[in-house]
Amino acid sequence: MPKMKSNSAASKRVRRTGTGKLMQAGSAMRHNLEHKSARKRRALKADQVLAGPQTKKLNRMLSK
Repeated sequence: MPKMKSNSAASKRVRRTGTGKLMQAGSAMRHNLEHKSARKRRALKADQVLAGPQTKKLNRMLSK
């Protein structure tokens, strides 16, 4: 039986922390930045921890 392939699109969008949590880069930082405040831009720049249900689905997609 061949090896299970992980979903490469999912693996490009998330990274795993040392404790096993999944981090994602947030949205809303591609364009229309000039009307957002500097405080909002700094907050959006930070990576976010994925919620539990999404983590469960993505772990299945990443074969973990």
